[in-house]
Amino acid sequence: MTLIRALIVCCLSLALMAQAKPADLLSEARAHYNEGRYDDAIRVASEARKHPELEAAALVISARAHLEKYRQLSQSADMEAARQAMKAVDVESLDERQRVELLLALGTALYIDETHGFDHRFSAAAEQFELAFAYVDLLDAAERDQLFDWWAGSLDRQAQQGSEPARRPIYQRILARAEAELEARPSSTAAAYWLAAAARGVGDLTRAIGAAVAGWVRAESLGRRGEALQIDLDRLMRQVLLPERAAEMVPDGDPRPTLALLESQWVAVKERWGDEPVEDALPQTPVSRPGLSSGPAGSGGTSPDQNQQENPEAEEDAEDSEPLSSAGAP
Repeated sequence: MTLIRALIVCCLSLALMAQAKPADLLSEARAHYNEGRYDDAIRVASEARKHPELEAAALVISARAHLEKYRQLSQSADMEAARQAMKAVDVESLDERQRVELLLALGTALYIDETHGFDHRFSAAAEQFELAFAYVDLLDAAERDQLFDWWAGSLDRQAQQGSEPARRPIYQRILARAEAELEARPSSTAAAYWLAAAARGVGDLTRAIGAAVAGWVRAESLGRRGEALQIDLDRLMRQVLLPERAAEMVPDGDPRPTLALLESQWVAVKERWGDEPVEDALPQTPVSRPGLSSGPAGSGGTSPDQNQQENPEAEEDAEDSEPLSSAGAP
């Protein structure tokens, strides 16, 4: 009986080892992706696809790796490979986290593919990102902010292509979600920024300035994420909101003296609420979100085709789950 039990234990151990090996392939592919080794991620994901239970998840990793390569090299073969991989995914085989990753891949592909010349690709990308909000409870704070930025940034890009009347409902849509996100999570840096930018987009300059000031003050207690938000809001204030307010206050004269007064008031607010002395020059750190063009909002910041500022406080476990992006964009 002892020998039989030993054989049974041995057989069970071998079976468990055999089952673990495919999963290890998937974890390895994710690790390569997370570390930016996209060719290795694609290679290992191809091995994982040979196991039916892992095929769908492996296809998602492969697609996202090809998309990252396309962002870097603009090779059409990578976009086509990503597209074919996503088309082959059996969505019912994915868990909820993997479905979020697929939605982000779909949104990214629509956003960055300039070959088809479709005027509404940014709107289509936003629709994909919006579906991912259904799984927002699976995301940590940094990932949730990334998703909000990608969604709002896509809508912002779409708005820039439309007429003034067509832009307003787009920014109203961003404004409504920013309000809801801040109500649920007041520490959201993405929603704080987009509340100000979208308020300006719907023509409410008073609220835009108030939201920017309030967001800047709250950001002081948010660590590194807050520092990035303060940079973004400072640029929005000084390059867009304050000049527009000055022009509004002096419609028939020279707005520059009024602008100088508004800027000095803004500097005073920052000095009272900030921990460090405020320099008069704009910070040199690149803006990380859109909302800075001459239209209701701009297209110059973090988006699915650009890298986002790193968040050192965000912790991700590459062995258990794949981050939303290895490079800070979808």
